[in-house]
Amino acid sequence: MTTLADRIVAVLAGRPGPPLALFGHSLGAVVAYEVALRLEAAGSGPAHLFASGRRAPSRYRDEQVHRRDDAGVLAELAVLNGTDFSIMDDPDVIAMIMPALRADYRAIETYRHDPGRRLRCPVTALVGDDDPRTSRDEAADWARHTDGPFTLEVLPGGHFYLVDRIADVVDVVSSTLTGGVGERPGPS
Repeated sequence: MTTLADRIVAVLAGRPGPPLALFGHSLGAVVAYEVALRLEAAGSGPAHLFASGRRAPSRYRDEQVHRRDDAGVLAELAVLNGTDFSIMDDPDVIAMIMPALRADYRAIETYRHDPGRRLRCPVTALVGDDDPRTSRDEAADWARHTDGPFTLEVLPGGHFYLVDRIADVVDVVSSTLTGGVGERPGPS
């Protein structure tokens, strides 16, 4: 996680233009959080962090998906309900994707939050109301990771709610970044 966040910051550091807003989903939410911490430490923090589909970093849960056999990793993907399993009948596909899947799970499952570090930027947490791995309370705890304003947005759907609710996600991000200009309709 550290190496990944450091590499992203190296690419973003010193970039001209307005402040960035960062959006990350699942593992990407924690990566975006770590990037935001580093950018703030360098004096060029983001305008906003959007953390989607992931419990707050302080809400540790001992999961060992990365240590499971291939069938166990695929079973976890089935719980999240965001993968087209017709492609999983091909052993070559499984062999190709399994190292990346394990690396992602290893990165998030071995990550440990430093409770002494908090953001200053605003944070919006987004979560599906039927996410099997992130409850509303776990998403709401992102508020403990910033000294700035915090908002929780709960949208219909599971872990991959944003696939079917992309217009709602874009509305949340857009209205947040434009200061609520215009009315944002609720999820339909």
